[in-house]
Amino acid sequence: MKTLDVIVGALLIIGGLNWGLVGIFNFNLVNAIFGEMTFLSRLIYVLVGLSAIYDVLMIKAISARWNLHLKRPIHA
Repeated sequence: MKTLDVIVGALLIIGGLNWGLVGIFNFNLVNAIFGEMTFLSRLIYVLVGLSAIYDVLMIKAISARWNLHLKRPIHA
């Protein structure tokens, strides 16, 4: 499962960097590499979206696997 966690993390970084490039420079790196809305670019977008869903649903399990201790925020 740790391998899946690493793949998911990498896809989320790729997606985040791509959105940053789109927002700041109006440059879509995925489209530049794979073409605009080709099968491969759409596959990348789907994988990034599924990675986000996996990460949201499995955050506690991922943290336990990697021995990370999520701390609850302290509210005043």
